[in-house]
Amino acid sequence: MKLLFERSVPGRRQNIMPSLKVEEYKFDKSLLREAAPKLPEISEVDLGRHYTELAKQTHGVNDGFYPLGSCTMKYNPRINEEMAGLNGFTAVHPLQGEEYSQGSMEVIWNAAELLKEITGMDEVTMQPAAGAHGEYTGLLLIRAYHKAKGNTEKTKIIIPDSAHGTNPASAVMAGFTVVSVPSNEDGSVNMEALKEAIGADTAGLMLTNPNTLGLLDPNILEITSLIHEAGGLCYYDGANLNAVMGHARPGDMGFDCVHVNLHKTFSTPHGGGGPGSGPVGCKEELKKFMPAPLVKKEGDLFTFFDPEETVGRVRTFNGNFLVAVRALTYILTLGAEGIREASTGAVLNANYMMHKLQGKYDMAVPGRCMHEFVMNLEELKKETGVSAMDVAKRLLDFGVHPPTMYFPLIVHEALMVEPSETESRETLDMGVEILLQILEEAKTNPGQVQQAPHNCAIGRPDEVKAAREPKVRYQF
Repeated sequence: MKLLFERSVPGRRQNIMPSLKVEEYKFDKSLLREAAPKLPEISEVDLGRHYTELAKQTHGVNDGFYPLGSCTMKYNPRINEEMAGLNGFTAVHPLQGEEYSQGSMEVIWNAAELLKEITGMDEVTMQPAAGAHGEYTGLLLIRAYHKAKGNTEKTKIIIPDSAHGTNPASAVMAGFTVVSVPSNEDGSVNMEALKEAIGADTAGLMLTNPNTLGLLDPNILEITSLIHEAGGLCYYDGANLNAVMGHARPGDMGFDCVHVNLHKTFSTPHGGGGPGSGPVGCKEELKKFMPAPLVKKEGDLFTFFDPEETVGRVRTFNGNFLVAVRALTYILTLGAEGIREASTGAVLNANYMMHKLQGKYDMAVPGRCMHEFVMNLEELKKETGVSAMDVAKRLLDFGVHPPTMYFPLIVHEALMVEPSETESRETLDMGVEILLQILEEAKTNPGQVQQAPHNCAIGRPDEVKAAREPKVRYQF
């Protein structure tokens, strides 16, 4: 399809601006461009058709099955959007005084209070804009904690090799050195390697539980105890909280701080890079370092305050506020019992699909999983030449969004499947049937899979060239 710049016709417009009813303001020439910006000139009808065509080529949760592992791409109730669209929330200005922002401040305070209960933390900031930003914020708290205690020797963060890739990146950005520890065959942290890695220089640990293989670590209490005994702190990556919310709390597992992906676990559409929100919770000993400002309730009024040794602001104003509105709506709608049912459904659906596919596809760790499972297509590739990428591309022909590919890195030819709690049994059965059909094609007609997709607007772009020579703007 043509780009907007290719549709552009000089002089074409969408509307006629009304005549001025106020005096025209003349900007100083020093503030003006020497030449007009190169913007597409296009009619309203052509613009509408352009975006409609784009929408038809886009796959979202409302289009079909979207089992993207570790991303929890579940259905987002419309009531959340209605609440986030209320004029009192969309028209509020972040620079308004507290007396004019009481409703919005109450949303922030209530959301933080509920997240404290769900995660087992003592304080929550809503500032971080997404999960990785939450990781970075949590690590700033750990750094501030050790700096305040004079622990200058504590420079290393221990991270399992199954971790999300943002974990080591966030640790390095926060000024730490990363120590990676291997996993056992069952996907759990290798305890002997962990004990060897722990030392006087251990500042803390970053861990996802359940991990990226969709498994709860059976040694979690021992792991957090070992870190605490060494004077370190434990950080919980909340990307997989959808599997345990309402059943288990990071704070009860021994974690000192946690980030929560509101856009995943607490329901905000987040495809295409946004919007996100990664609130961070912490235990009592870290409260005084939290980003400023926080909201507190004094009588019937809400007010902002700065923690006494705050690490400072990590985001403009109060983060992605409307995501907090959606999350609060979601939590209040479901209630405590509904939150538990959601995580129960996520685990049930993942195990249902895994059970149906087990014995046909190789599983990275056979048996039971939590909210997601990982298939290992290494042997299939050796036998047929069909890779995980090929299977993912073939799924597109059936209107199914592919699972996460080639992650975690410890599993070669990995496909990570997370069906989420909002999919029906019929949809899960359909997904299983499609995967089994692709498996049969791989064995009998591998070319059919290797050349997929066959029914999409774009086939197989040169992904290496796209990564090395990206074109992110129109070349005039």
